[in-house]
Amino acid sequence: MQVNRRSFLMGSAGAAAGLALGAGSAIPAFAEDASLRAMWWGSNDRAKRTLDVAKLYQSKTPGVTIVGESLSGDGYWTKLATQMAGRSIADIFQLEPGTISDYSKRGACLPLDEFVPATLKVESFGADMLKLTTIDGKLYGVGLGLNSFSMFFDTVEFEKAGIPLPTPDLTWEEYAKLAVELTKSSGKSGGPYAARYAYVFDAWLRQRGKSLFAKETVGLGFTADDATEWFDYWEKLRKAGGTVAADVQTLDQNTIDTNSLGVGKSVIGMAYSNQMIGYQLIIKNKLGITMLPREKKGGPSGHYYRPALIWSLGATTKNGEAAAKFIDFFVNDIEAGKILGVERGVPMSPTVREAILPQLNPTEQETVKYVNLLKDQVGEYPPPVPMGATQFDQRVLRPICDELAFERISPADAATRLIEEGKATIKG
Repeated sequence: MQVNRRSFLMGSAGAAAGLALGAGSAIPAFAEDASLRAMWWGSNDRAKRTLDVAKLYQSKTPGVTIVGESLSGDGYWTKLATQMAGRSIADIFQLEPGTISDYSKRGACLPLDEFVPATLKVESFGADMLKLTTIDGKLYGVGLGLNSFSMFFDTVEFEKAGIPLPTPDLTWEEYAKLAVELTKSSGKSGGPYAARYAYVFDAWLRQRGKSLFAKETVGLGFTADDATEWFDYWEKLRKAGGTVAADVQTLDQNTIDTNSLGVGKSVIGMAYSNQMIGYQLIIKNKLGITMLPREKKGGPSGHYYRPALIWSLGATTKNGEAAAKFIDFFVNDIEAGKILGVERGVPMSPTVREAILPQLNPTEQETVKYVNLLKDQVGEYPPPVPMGATQFDQRVLRPICDELAFERISPADAATRLIEEGKATIKG
């Protein structure tokens, strides 16, 4: 069955019912017979796991039908924008830490507080975990698992090159040297042109006491000098041969099937820890995982724990209670947890986490070990990102970095534009 970039209807037929619900309504209607639309992005593996859980839920919940849709990265956000404009947002849709604040403030998400704890039993997650999806005092999503930034690498290519595997204390200076060496020895590029990865830039800034977005006010948390230094690092590394070419990197949509590691163009990839499972499915050689490079040995890592992905309810849903029940099942049912594994991160529920650990395959176990490794390395979770953060990433940072990599602008000019266009994009 094709499960990617298509819609699916699973299980018995059910008719949508209930009163129409507008954005901001406090108490959604519940219908015993309900048709729920769920939408997410991700790999074929994620789609299969999600659909299998939906089928399991339907088998235990007569009268409920789940219509699932899996999309590519760019296609997902385009469709969500169309749904918002037409006030027909999917009942259940996927977000992540960099987008939940933006979309909740734009009215796309239904607050979940009315469902806790009667329907959504998330108390066991802990108050700190719930804060990760709380915006302006309201709960707008349920985290599906913990992850953090990470660096994946092809262990076989490292061994062939005679280069020691990277360790958690790797510095950016050391990374640049090994990336160039890997390019010379492997026939592939050493790593990605990561200037255009907002989350890597954020970690780099946090290592220096800065941040992507301001913590106390609305705006950027870095200066033009910071951005110039960042861009200059990647331009020097690109010209030295340590990154993929511009025409490869510009196609990267921050998805497994477009990442330079995923498409076989580089030995190293930078992504989120839970994605190691999807990468290993399409890469023959064994992958390793470690932390992003840091400014100096023993210095701050720039890492923090984050909800890997999030389920939110569409503000226009007609079946909020039924949709909340499905999310509760998704995060708390042990059978569902065994199907999902850690593909969306290490489960938030302690009960589910303990139940699935014995059955995890070696790759999944590596992601859990990695999350545990970070315990003494992570910093404080940053405040919710401001409105415009998604546009800053997709329409400001990435296009500017593409022009930089194609040598149409200098690092200093790129930094000036990033500040100017960033300030115009970020809102309260």
